[in-house]
Amino acid sequence: MGILAFFKEPSAAEPIKDAEQIKKTYSHFRLRMFYSCFIGYAMFYLCKKNIAAALPSMSTELGYSNLELGVIGSSLYFTYAIGKFVNGMIADRSDVRKFLPVGLILAGLANICFALSFFVFTPGKFTFFGLPSATILLWVLAFFWGCNGWFQSMGFPPVAKSLTYWFSNSERATKWAMWSTSHQTGTFLAVILSGFLIAKFGWQAAFVIPGIMAILIALWLFNRLRDKPQSIGLPDIEEYREPERAKEAAKADAEDDGLSYIQILVKNVLTNKAVWALALAYVFVYVIRFGTEDWIIKYLVEAKENTLELASMKLACLPLFGFFGTISAGLISDKIFKGARAPINVIFLLGVIVCMTGLYFNGTGPNFIDNAFFALTGKSLVSVFKINGSGIIDILLIGFSGFFTYGPQMLIGGVCAIESSSKKVASAVTGFTGTFGYVGAMLSGLGTGFVVDKFGWNGALAFWGLSALVCALICLPMCFKKSAKTEKSQG
Repeated sequence: MGILAFFKEPSAAEPIKDAEQIKKTYSHFRLRMFYSCFIGYAMFYLCKKNIAAALPSMSTELGYSNLELGVIGSSLYFTYAIGKFVNGMIADRSDVRKFLPVGLILAGLANICFALSFFVFTPGKFTFFGLPSATILLWVLAFFWGCNGWFQSMGFPPVAKSLTYWFSNSERATKWAMWSTSHQTGTFLAVILSGFLIAKFGWQAAFVIPGIMAILIALWLFNRLRDKPQSIGLPDIEEYREPERAKEAAKADAEDDGLSYIQILVKNVLTNKAVWALALAYVFVYVIRFGTEDWIIKYLVEAKENTLELASMKLACLPLFGFFGTISAGLISDKIFKGARAPINVIFLLGVIVCMTGLYFNGTGPNFIDNAFFALTGKSLVSVFKINGSGIIDILLIGFSGFFTYGPQMLIGGVCAIESSSKKVASAVTGFTGTFGYVGAMLSGLGTGFVVDKFGWNGALAFWGLSALVCALICLPMCFKKSAKTEKSQG
């Protein structure tokens, strides 16, 4: 109870009466909350996606198989899967200003311990009760990476709460899409920074440096963040920006008046068929997302004999393209499909299948890009750009796989989930779908490691492509149904 008391949501402050002061304060803090949530969540990713660049070096130095590396990676997803829902329920009633920075500090410490454990349990140095140090180190690494997963799960729920309470319904999808690019920003920076650190100082530096950065950023976030607008004397965001919509929302939520938080949670999340369908689809989105993010570098190094630097550069295109995919999904959904989300999910998932198929066939025959470039210039692509045509196609396919993956990732577990539920459980419903997402991430780690060991890297491409197909089939019936929110308002 002491921990819950520490995180307890602050009481509402004395309401500000002056309309001009309300406008000025809202303008200041909405921007401040947005960039704080963006930077904070990107920093979480620097302490999570760094392992992607480290896997090849860890495999070589520690002698672990792909399945053993999958065990380490999946430990984060296992604890994250549980923690996201648990921390989602806690975050709904916690102070964002404390909850998010504490999670980031602990994630940073877990990264530092993960790296330093190598120097304590150095492979080949000793045995303990008949277990070689390499085996002990494997489980120690899995433990600390699992701890990191739990602390990482403290990041998204308070962000979801902040976006829900500081931005009104008519702008929320766009703002959510803009914030969601913090995933891609963090992944992009993590890959670039980790690749540099590993090349210069070894794989341990890719965890120590981001861990220290996370602690420093967390202290800054405590200064920047605030809880709900009411905690600093501001009115509810709908009342301030959309008074008519606020009245409609009040009527729609009136039936929840008098219910306890648990009763609202059960009604709007645990027994909500739409939320369950979204959660199931989210499993397969995360199989694709984390399969590609965590394993593409190792795929390029082993299957295509790329250097670590070249492979890291190619992977960096995935979140870079994903940035634009996220924004595009939000804008197309709002402007062209008039708020319908399912058609975008299906279209984008079909795009993922095309990209996985392209990676399978790329490099298996004569490269027309090389031939065309030589015919036009009399020089080879490698001599001019240090990369051949097959490598350029890899960049485009990997980049567009990110473009088509990040759109559904943002919509299904975030905007769609909240629109199918209630504002009062915004953190919990996104935590619920997020839990299923990280079940998929865990399956991605173990599943990818297994199929690569058994069937080679083409098996991994088939695994990710099949996951996209299953997810698209789950989303397809949603194209012909009204959202729960729409039905409720029209009823």
